[in-house]
Formats: sequence, structure tokens, C-alpha cells
Amino acid sequence: MYGLIGKFTAVKGERDALMAILAEGMKDMPGCHSYVIARDPSDANAIWITEVWDSADHHQASLQLASVQAAIAKGRPLIAGMDRIAETIPHSGIGLAVEPI
Repeated sequence: MYGLIGKFTAVKGERDALMAILAEGMKDMPGCHSYVIARDPSDANAIWITEVWDSADHHQASLQLASVQAAIAKGRPLIAGMDRIAETIPHSGIGLAVEPI
């Protein structure tokens, strides 16, 4: 398993539009167990993305999908910044169909 936590900062006033674009792009991503888009309650422009994948390779492969490429192209002008906060090794949780390690 592979996990990723990232933070996007949207151009001022464009957070909801960016969230909608990101949500459109996450269709049919093989190997993806969870892709959660969340508003930051303390920053009107920040978005948190929490992902769980079968592997880092599955995550990398998703970046080549047509739907993801389209979302990247459409969303890029609305992104003021991106930070990779953490890579994780998911252990267990609601919605994860994995045996604890």
C-alpha cells in the first residue's frame, strides 16, 4: 500500500472551482482505494488531498490517465501552490480492504 497527503493552495477565490476540477479527474483510477478532497477550515484557499493506492507505481500510472491529464490542464491556472506533505504506508482503516501488517 502507498499513501500520500498533499496540500494545494488555490488562487484566491478559486478553491471550490479547483476542488470541482479535481473531483472530475478522479474517475476510474486503477489501484486507488481512497482519494479524499477536503477544505482547510483555517485557510480559505487551501485544499488537502489524502490518497491510498495499491502501490506508488499505481499512483504514478494514474498521472497518465486521460481524465487526470485533463484535470491537471484545466486546474493548473487555479493552483497557486502545491506541497507534498507526507508519503505513508497505510495500515488499516474504514474502507480499506487490506489485512493489517
